[in-house]
Amino acid sequence: MRPLSRPRKRLLRPQAWLWVLLTVCTLGSSTGCLIPMYSADPARRAQQLLYTSEDLRTFLDEWERIWFLDSPSHMKPYRTSGLVL
Repeated sequence: MRPLSRPRKRLLRPQAWLWVLLTVCTLGSSTGCLIPMYSADPARRAQQLLYTSEDLRTFLDEWERIWFLDSPSHMKPYRTSGLVL
């Protein structure tokens, strides 16, 4: 009778290790993780945060302008002297 053997551990192939290493390097070096997104100087950081918030605030206006959502609707009837044309 054969003794029970433990399952062999499967190691990753070198190609898989390369993908793991590439993924870790990509995620680890993204801005805001290892490289700070904003300056360490409080005055400059406040200015950068203001610029970022202004960009985010105006994004909705840009989106509506690109998709013509800010234009008047041509599907609604317009009124002249109380009559619907």
